[in-house]
Amino acid sequence: MPNSRLRNSFHVDVSGSDLGRCIKWGLVAVGLTISINQAKAEYLVNIGDVLEVAVAGAPELRHRTAVQMDGNVSLPLVGTLPVAGLPLPQIQAKIGAALASKVFRQRTPDGRETVVVIDADEVTTVIAEYKPIYINGDVSKPGEYPYRPTITARQLVAVAGGYDIMRIRMNNPYLESADLRSEYGSLWTELAKEQARMWRIKTELGEGAQISPGALMDAPLARSAISDIVGAETEYLKTKQSDYQQEKTYLQRGIRQADDEVRVLSEQQKKDEEGLQADVEDLQKTTDLFSKGSLISPRVTDARRAVLLSSTRKLQTSAQLLQVKKQQDEFVRRLAKLDDQRRLDLLRELQDTSVKLNQVREKLQSVGEKLQYTAMVRSQLVRGAGNNPEIVIIRKGGKGQERIIASEDTELQPGDAVEISLQYQEGPAPAPPRRLGSSDGPSGTGQTDSTPVGSVRVGQR
Repeated sequence: MPNSRLRNSFHVDVSGSDLGRCIKWGLVAVGLTISINQAKAEYLVNIGDVLEVAVAGAPELRHRTAVQMDGNVSLPLVGTLPVAGLPLPQIQAKIGAALASKVFRQRTPDGRETVVVIDADEVTTVIAEYKPIYINGDVSKPGEYPYRPTITARQLVAVAGGYDIMRIRMNNPYLESADLRSEYGSLWTELAKEQARMWRIKTELGEGAQISPGALMDAPLARSAISDIVGAETEYLKTKQSDYQQEKTYLQRGIRQADDEVRVLSEQQKKDEEGLQADVEDLQKTTDLFSKGSLISPRVTDARRAVLLSSTRKLQTSAQLLQVKKQQDEFVRRLAKLDDQRRLDLLRELQDTSVKLNQVREKLQSVGEKLQYTAMVRSQLVRGAGNNPEIVIIRKGGKGQERIIASEDTELQPGDAVEISLQYQEGPAPAPPRRLGSSDGPSGTGQTDSTPVGSVRVGQR
């Protein structure tokens, strides 16, 4: 009985004076919900949208027009109308009012011309194309995409090919790692060659010890490759030294032979001088006897011929002596220049080798750092990291550009620019590579055929 009275009392209270109040607030709540939904669905036409206006029964008047930078559209029979910032129903009413009572002459299929008066209710206006949206960042295909109503950030990412952390940072890390390893090995081989060449040059200059394969064993190269490099430079050194010694021996032998020839020709010249002097004295005696009538003229002629022959022989010997001395001077000059030219060539080659060696060191350092980065990225991909996207929407509002932190399910608006950034977990980075020093080459006795990426060896100071 008490419970029944309570229930009746409660029923009377609700049904009585408070009933009207409840109904009133309920209607207000429904009205607010409807107005909120309408406000959410209402879209204000903006610059860059394309409108399509059509008139029932007059297909010739169907027209597409873009909202220009000044916010106006251009329509036939109307001219320009401001539409930017207005909702579509208001724009349709505005265009309908502008076209109302307009007279349009229409030609029928049989060639007759009829007059059509446009009624405002016959005019329809729709948004044919919305202002495009844009996406950039860690996606496969960033760029401009057409807007579709209620499109979300997740759908836009799908249209753009999905998330892709490798698009800007690098190519496929596995293929890139293989290429970098190949380049890394080639650079080590080139570095070993340049180091062996430098040691060979310094050995020729007398500034270094003999080339030893053990000095290159710290390089991550096969022992056979190092032996081949050192063996090639050693043979080259032997060949150059042999050529140098042969050239020097040839010049020295030429100088000695020239000395002998000069000595012989000098003695010959001396004898020719004595013979000429004797022939001149004999000619003088013959001439004196001929003037006294003691000799006949043929005897004088023979004496003169003998003097001429002696003079000619002396001149030939003198010319031959000058030629030998000139050749001797040339040998002496070449011998003196041989050492200087050899040293100049070696110094020039040493300079070029030093520059090349530094270039290889820098490339090796760069490739080693790239290998570290690819190792880090590969480890991130293996661990499945990189699945936490940060989405920022840049939207033009009434107060200018706004940056909105969004989620994958956030609905976009025409003209939005979406920035995607994948936040991946930083794993333990590999040890930084050692920078190559300026020494002639690495030292040590250990040798490996390959070096793990996590501990890239690039050289020692």
